Amino acid sequence: MKDYLFTSESITEGHPDKICDQIADSILDEALRQDPESKMAVEATIKDDFVLVYGEANTKAVIDYEKIAKDVIKEIGYTEDYTVMTKVNKQSSEINHAVVWEDGEIGAGDQGIMFGYACDDTENYMPAAIDYAHQLAKRLSDVRRKSDILLPDGKTQVTVEYEDDKIKRIDTIVVSTQHVASATQEEIAELVMKEVINPVINDDLVDEDTIYLINPSGSFVVGGSFGDSGTTGRKIVCDTYGGMGRIGGGCFSSKDPSKVDRSAAYYCRYVAKNIVAAGLASKCEVQVAYAIGKVKPVSIMVDTFGTGTKSDAEILDIIKENFSFEVKDIIDELDLKKPIYKQTACYGHFGRPEFTWEKIIDLKY
Repeated sequence: MKDYLFTSESITEGHPDKICDQIADSILDEALRQDPESKMAVEATIKDDFVLVYGEANTKAVIDYEKIAKDVIKEIGYTEDYTVMTKVNKQSSEINHAVVWEDGEIGAGDQGIMFGYACDDTENYMPAAIDYAHQLAKRLSDVRRKSDILLPDGKTQVTVEYEDDKIKRIDTIVVSTQHVASATQEEIAELVMKEVINPVINDDLVDEDTIYLINPSGSFVVGGSFGDSGTTGRKIVCDTYGGMGRIGGGCFSSKDPSKVDRSAAYYCRYVAKNIVAAGLASKCEVQVAYAIGKVKPVSIMVDTFGTGTKSDAEILDIIKENFSFEVKDIIDELDLKKPIYKQTACYGHFGRPEFTWEKIIDLKY
């Protein structure tokens, strides 16, 4: 389709799934801070005032899982008392021996498929709908922290109209925000419109027909883990490309960089972004696949959706000339053994210049 509407959503740091992502990545960061060779896959689930922290860890770090979980929840802005149960075992020795080779090589932490995507919709080479949805969600969180009536849980959604496959306008904006019981919907709508939507969305993207839906369900007082359960890794579409690009089989949060679900997905984004930034295509998707314990991928694929200035086969040759998909090379090139992961857990893993996988390099071809 050349003329179409496309919608993506984002969520705030107070959403229960994002609480769990932040707990998981805060645990990972603490492990890497003490022991950069940590192999971690410790996740969280939350409901009401109960948190379960569970998974596998192979690390020299001494980690207070309960304290980290409670600190994350408090930092977000929830004031209730939470009970934290922990069930963390050591990583399987079979997996560990497959991943860490005696000669220092690193094999893939699991089999799987990963995708990276980039397009020229926006200056950061992200699809427009997810980029605007993330900006709105981040702005909503910033405004909430200064507000007397807004609370931590929230969602945003943006529908972009495309004409001839190019952005024409924004058709619909949805913002749902938790709030105190005393707030009226009129107060909330005025605040969100003035302080959240208007500062984020350029006037030339909206018109008299743009639809604004602010708290369309009405009252939203009960939120967070008391309004819904949450689990690490349930928002992989929000975390990636808002549905515009394909996604792999695994989530990101909780996983150390030996887990290619995370590191190779970051690398695929890095590669795809550089192809678009170099003017070789206006859209690019890269897929890579691995087998557990193997250093090199079993396959690499590129698709430019007919937008390439060269054939996809030629672009794949350029990719192979400029990028190494070996696991150790990915980790080294993107400098992934550092405690950088909590900041990825909200508002998307891509399109943010602070991350190494977003850097643009000069391609040789």
